[in-house]
Amino acid sequence: MSNAALKTNKHMVLAVTMVANFFNPFTGSAVNIALPQIASDLQLHAGLMSWVTMAYLLTAASFLVPMGKLGDRIGRKKMFLWGNFAFMAGSFGCALSGAAAWLIGFRLLQGVGGAMMISVSMAILMSVFEAGERGRVIGLNVASVYLGLSAAPVLGGILTQYLGWRSLFYINGSVSVLVALGLYLVIRDEWKTREQGPFDWKGVLWYIPSVLLLMYGLSNLPGWPALLMSLAGAGGLLWFIRLEMKTALPVLDVRMFKQNLVYGLSNLSAFINYAATFAVSFMLSLYLQYVHLLTPRDAGLILMIQPAVMALVSVGAGRLSDKWSASALASIGMAISALGLFLLIFLGQQTTFVYILASLATLGLGFGLFSSPNTNVVMSSVDKSLYGVASATLATMRNLGMLFSMALASLAVHVFLGSRHMSADTTGEFLQASRLVFILFSAFCLLGVFTSMQRGRRIPVQ
Repeated sequence: MSNAALKTNKHMVLAVTMVANFFNPFTGSAVNIALPQIASDLQLHAGLMSWVTMAYLLTAASFLVPMGKLGDRIGRKKMFLWGNFAFMAGSFGCALSGAAAWLIGFRLLQGVGGAMMISVSMAILMSVFEAGERGRVIGLNVASVYLGLSAAPVLGGILTQYLGWRSLFYINGSVSVLVALGLYLVIRDEWKTREQGPFDWKGVLWYIPSVLLLMYGLSNLPGWPALLMSLAGAGGLLWFIRLEMKTALPVLDVRMFKQNLVYGLSNLSAFINYAATFAVSFMLSLYLQYVHLLTPRDAGLILMIQPAVMALVSVGAGRLSDKWSASALASIGMAISALGLFLLIFLGQQTTFVYILASLATLGLGFGLFSSPNTNVVMSSVDKSLYGVASATLATMRNLGMLFSMALASLAVHVFLGSRHMSADTTGEFLQASRLVFILFSAFCLLGVFTSMQRGRRIPVQ
């Protein structure tokens, strides 16, 4: 292959993965905007409404690691292509659904397809680009995720209002067709390992239901059923770890976390960062609408500042991580995130919008500085035969961090407000809950600074 052909091939790979990484978070956030219209059209009660979102999130998160491992063995391009077909079928199925059961079923299929693509997308990029280019490429890929999150409230709202909620899924399906054509017609290479031996189906059968129980339980706290599900899921994962320690070819080699401390600490740092930051938009959305009495649209416009800054910073941070210490950049980013969260502790009824925007911009700066370099460290710390598993594990850590963040925020609101609805009468209690949440999140981020800095003293990145 000539240098020009190789360059074209690499850019096509980057373009395809960026499009996929834009539309995965875009779909999740845009569907949330469209939920009231979906509920009205299909006559959904509150429980079914939540399942329209949860069906995708749960399947996507629980299938990540198994699909990453399988992609390493059968081929990462093949896994990405099959995942794209599943996502495409799920998208068109959702658009054509006339009942709740069909919509939720096709959202499950979308989630599996999303997991198949996400689990290997970063692994494909690591296989194609040389070490000196990876930080820049990872930064662009991470930026596409944040752009999807930033665009979803605005574009999702416009599409839903003028073309209806089904248009969101038709557009997703149509873009998936273009991605499939790009993969099939232009990208000729395939990347897989030469691992021999049986696939660890026993581990998969323990892992998926355990993650499902844990994540569903955490997302529905407080309450005894949710607590029992969370404990059952955690117990299942502990048994899974014990099982994998004894398996010759495990679906997830948990020994890597101990043997490769850079890898283990980087994954832990990712979990802590998402656990400390993900629920910020949830808390501030309530704060802006109930304390400052903003409309959902105006609240959404203010909240856009954080992912917008993330998208801008992550590209530059990725480039810097190719030249400077990625671990040091990630640690600085975590510290700046802690500062942004610390500023949010002091929110009150008289807090100015300038203060809120400055706090969100600080948080976006920190998160953008952390994410791309940390991803670079994780992927560069493992052998190329493990790229799929490493990519999927990092994505799983992000998802678990998100759920832990939401569970903690929801629990705090429940403790201070109980069964009362949000209103002008409960503003004081909500501000107390908000203050506690941001104190805990700030403490998490400071812990993350420590774990992020520790890897700089450990084994060098490969």
